[in-house]
Parts: sequence; structure tokens; C-alpha cells
Amino acid sequence: MPSARTAPRRPHGLLALPAALALALAACSSGTAPGGTSSPGGDDPASATVPARTTYPLTVEDCGVEVTFDAAPERVVTIKSSTTEMLLALGLGDRIVATAFPDGPVPAALADAAADVPAVAEPMSDKVPGAEAVLDAEPDLVYAGWESNLTADGAGDRETLARLGVATYVSPSACKAPEHMPDPLTFEHVFAEIAEVGTIFDAQDAAAALVAEQRATLDGVVRDERGLTALWYSSGDDIPYVGAGIGAPQMILDAVGLENVAGDVHDTWTSYAWEEAIAADPDVLVLVDAAWNTADAKIERLESNPATAEMTAVREGRYLTIPFPATEAGVRTVDAVVDLAAQLEALDL
Repeated sequence: MPSARTAPRRPHGLLALPAALALALAACSSGTAPGGTSSPGGDDPASATVPARTTYPLTVEDCGVEVTFDAAPERVVTIKSSTTEMLLALGLGDRIVATAFPDGPVPAALADAAADVPAVAEPMSDKVPGAEAVLDAEPDLVYAGWESNLTADGAGDRETLARLGVATYVSPSACKAPEHMPDPLTFEHVFAEIAEVGTIFDAQDAAAALVAEQRATLDGVVRDERGLTALWYSSGDDIPYVGAGIGAPQMILDAVGLENVAGDVHDTWTSYAWEEAIAADPDVLVLVDAAWNTADAKIERLESNPATAEMTAVREGRYLTIPFPATEAGVRTVDAVVDLAAQLEALDL
């Protein structure tokens, strides 16, 4: 089992955002990976597409914690759909020994990859697993979608897991401390995580190919230029929880050409009074479709409430839907943009 050494943040970590962002993206474009070696040929364009190989030990700075990998992880526990899908998309499904806290089924594009991984079909827990269950899986890495997954009351705190030889890695887009939180989150951060995970697993070629594919797909999206406004309705009844101005919802809305009526709130998600939503009267409502709070249930709630029923988007049935797993930054975020753009184009406005 590769050992993991975790320490508090030091000023000069090998990888740090924005340094991590620059280095990881360079790995995809120039053949140099953080902690790895340069590809032969230097600036020769013919060699620029050849990713480097990772040189271990590799140290990455993740949400302010330095984590050292002595080898590519071989036994991984993933927590949240975004982390499971990241490994599946990189062809690393055989490294997954357990999954937990899935947000929904994997997308069709990853169904074949998931079919070969029993741990995806049968998660160890539908919520955050306990530390004992995690350690029973004998992982060398716990890859978490949220920092809050890694606590003493959850899957285990990072320092304790490190002492037991288990590395931890949190999706960088989910870092919460102001000095580590992407502000605002951009697709460059998403691509940097793909590149960094590729480096950790010595799978730079797969990561570079995935980033290139996603860049091309994103570049092909035609933004709506009608100046339409939108409210991203994630959850909540009496008080809605909506997408705010610096997280994944804002990033996705920007990409499709919608102005977020809650975009002036400096947060990723926020509570938002219905009175504010009604006053803003957005042209479109983006409804998050979750098993525990479906888009259909949201529509019924909106249309049955006399106040919200008078909103233009509700009267006209201008709804866009997005599955919950696609609302958190990860390998399916670009596809979410494509999907929402198509739905927006099809609306009768």
C-alpha cells in the first residue's frame, strides 16, 4: 500500500492553486506534469502532445493540505458521484474498491465503464461512510467530493487517515476556505483537477485526452445572446436554495448565456427568499432534478403557490432541468452545458 504523508500547508507546496492550475494545464498542453518529467523534444510541437510520466514521491497541495503519494493509488474509496465519475472517465475504474454517497446514476456515457466496477453498482453507503467502513476497504486513497466528507464523524479526518497510511484528496473545486476556494470557479479549475488526478495516478495521457475533448465540446457551445435571466433552483420549499455567483451554477449559466439573478451573491449556493425571486421575475428557471427533490416536485410547488405561479417563467412553463450529479464541478459539467444550451434553444420564447 503506498504510504501517505499529510502536513499542514507550507508556503511552497509542489502544487498549489493557482500554481497547480498553471502546472496541471501545462501538463496537457506542453507535456510537463507536476512532479513528473518533461517530455523529450522541449518546445517541439510534435512532442508537445506526449504527456510526462509521474515521478514519485509526488506532493500535491489540496485545499491547504499537502499530500504525498509514494506511488499511484491502487485501492480507492470514492465519496460523491463526482469523484467516482472522474476515475471512470479516466479509465481508472479498476482502482475503485468502494464508493459512497452517490448523487444519482452514472451518465450513459460512463455506463459501460461502471458496469465493470461492482463497487459502483453497490455503494458501501448512500451517505458519508464511517471511518471504520472506509478502513475495512483497505484503501490507499480516499477521494472525496466535499471537504465535509473527511471529518472524525464522517469518513475520518485527513490527519488521522494519513497516519494510517491512507492518502486523502478533495475535489479542489469544493475547497471552502477563502484562500483555497476557486473564486470564481471556472472551467480551467475543472480541467486542472482532471489533469492533477491524471498526474496522481500516472494517467496523464488519459487526462490530456479528456481535457482536449471537453475543451472542444465546450468551444462548440453556442451561447444564447438574447439577454435572458435565470434562477437556479436547487432545493428548499419555504426558502429556496439557489445557485449564487461564484460556483458551478454560475459557471454553467455563463457558458449557456443566461444571467443569474442571484449572481450578485458572493457564494457558491445561497438561501434566497421567494420574494426576491418573484421580484427578479427571471425569464427561465433552472431546476435541479434530484431523487430526493425532483424537478417535477419543484414545478408542482411553483405552480400551486399563488405567488410563484405569477412568475413569468412559471406562467410560460420555461423550465430547464439538470440532474443533481451534474451540478457539482466534474467530468460531466461540460455535458451539462451542452444539455442546458439545447433545452434553452428549444424553449418557445
